[in-house]
Amino acid sequence: MARWTTRLTAHRSAGRLTAAVLGMAMLAGCGGAKVGGTTSDAGVKTSGAAKTSACGTFNIADNPWVGYEADVAVVGYVARTKLNCKVVVKHITEQVSWQGFSTGQVDAILENWGHDDLKKQYIDDTKVAQDLGSNGLKGVIGWFVPPWMATKYPDITDWKNLNKYADLFKTSESGGKGQLLDGDPSYVTNDAALVKNLGLNYKVVQGGSETALIQSFRSAQQNKTPLLAYFYSPQWFLNEVQLVKVNLPAYTAGCDANAAKVACDYPAYDLNKIASVKFANSGSPAYSLVKNFTWTNEDQNVVAKYLAVDKLSDDAAAQKWVDAHPDKVNAWLKSG
Repeated sequence: MARWTTRLTAHRSAGRLTAAVLGMAMLAGCGGAKVGGTTSDAGVKTSGAAKTSACGTFNIADNPWVGYEADVAVVGYVARTKLNCKVVVKHITEQVSWQGFSTGQVDAILENWGHDDLKKQYIDDTKVAQDLGSNGLKGVIGWFVPPWMATKYPDITDWKNLNKYADLFKTSESGGKGQLLDGDPSYVTNDAALVKNLGLNYKVVQGGSETALIQSFRSAQQNKTPLLAYFYSPQWFLNEVQLVKVNLPAYTAGCDANAAKVACDYPAYDLNKIASVKFANSGSPAYSLVKNFTWTNEDQNVVAKYLAVDKLSDDAAAQKWVDAHPDKVNAWLKSG
């Protein structure tokens, strides 16, 4: 959700946490929801039995959307089964993931949605992290309606007409205004500012999770009930229900630089990977794996569907995809 100057460059400043506070945040789980699998009370899952090798321990951040879990499932499986790593998955939010670079508690983020302020803090200023380039995924964030609404009200996909339809979206939680449904509270969005700055008669209401967003859209399409909500791609659900994006004012470079004044659509994202400098200098073969890791939106959606719909375990979903794509996996395993 979308996860993600948007989801996402962070408009909610996470600030600098001490190692002790970060540890507490990880213990609390930090809202890191996960689809399938089991997680310990500490919000940390160890994949496979502890092993000793040149790889050692590989700490992967897992942020709360199933697409990211698909990344982690596959990369973690390859690291464990091909490189003999001890893989530790930490279910934490986007902002907390970055804080883990300075403490050694996070080695890699596999799917980063912008976060220019965090890049400046941890890559440019403190120099504890580095950008490892694209993971091959193309991200989109925006406001969507179910297909039946776009068919019945074709002009609803232009933001200028949203106030005309505000009454359709009223709910018990929206205070007499139209409701704009958002997802997991940890997702950083521009939505409240957009509603205000575009003069829209709407109220942002938190839906609670990616799963809640999906179920809301599924129900809205099945029952022909109105829904306007934040959503994103890549997302396996878009293959089930082809949501229709509302066109907000076109994004231009810098239009979202001021969080309070943003009045433009979200940018297109070339999603990337971030790693700690300590991890990069460790000599771990897992670093090369992360650096080489790329796949497509469809690849991720396939694995995410295995997890969310077919209810496969992380390892079973990863093995199914890995066995079907040996050439891609072998390319990830090349050194350098």
